[in-house]
Amino acid sequence: MEKDFNERDYTKSVEKTSENITGEQLPTRPGKEEDMKTKPVYDDDFPGAGRLKDKVAIVTGGDSGIGRAVSIGYAKEGANLVIVYLEESEDAETTKKKIEEIGQEVILIQGDVGDKAFCEEVVKTTLDKFGQIDILVNNAGEQHPQESILDISEEQLKRTFETNFFGMFFMVQAALPHLKEDSSIINTASVTAYEGNKSLIDYASTKGAITAFTRSLAQSLGEKKIRVNQVAPGPIWTPLIPSTFESDHVENFGENTLLSRAGQPIELLEAYILFAWTRGNSFITGQTLHINGGQFICS
Repeated sequence: MEKDFNERDYTKSVEKTSENITGEQLPTRPGKEEDMKTKPVYDDDFPGAGRLKDKVAIVTGGDSGIGRAVSIGYAKEGANLVIVYLEESEDAETTKKKIEEIGQEVILIQGDVGDKAFCEEVVKTTLDKFGQIDILVNNAGEQHPQESILDISEEQLKRTFETNFFGMFFMVQAALPHLKEDSSIINTASVTAYEGNKSLIDYASTKGAITAFTRSLAQSLGEKKIRVNQVAPGPIWTPLIPSTFESDHVENFGENTLLSRAGQPIELLEAYILFAWTRGNSFITGQTLHINGGQFICS
């Protein structure tokens, strides 16, 4: 280990940032981290411990929020990265720069994961550059709050499922022929898959589908020794929040947790590292890690 894990301490910065969240809103969807007044905490001074040395990881939605924390954290652990993003080029370039400063290789690929052909192109580009795929993190997602199911248009319903679920399905289909024994697939679910959410009916439904997908895929790929797990975040401070919710919701975001605050992307990182790390994850598949500030879940 390059550094004692006990030396990793970002609690103060996480709590301070979470307590300072205001009712800010971002003008466009998906939101850009560059435009946020209260920046999410996605990194710390821990240099990594070589747990993913020589691995290659594809991270969808890797430009900002949870995906940025995962991408930078994986780089610190020795992985090379392929970051897939929709249109947030400034955020993607910032993440790329930080990964290159760490000393790892990274490529950016812009496009829509809801397009099957694009997912296939992502895999081809990854193989052309690195010759292997060891970790697939399906993290891209979008949400559009509505007061009633009657307000959810056919277009919105299709769009939410295309990004959140179809994109995940297509990425696995494209990558699977190139995954070897001990490869890892990690999906981002949500607390809403278990609790539901009255204003995020379509979004919560995609996360429920992801949960069934994770468990079913783990069963399907067990004989190949490819592990499939998911992380189910609770309220995490990312661009998705101020770009989709009204200011009063943002002002109180996360206060209903037992810790009385929102979580930060950095606080999910170790879960994604655990599921990607062969030694730490050798006997874990089909499972969910709930990181939500103390909301009790029956899973």
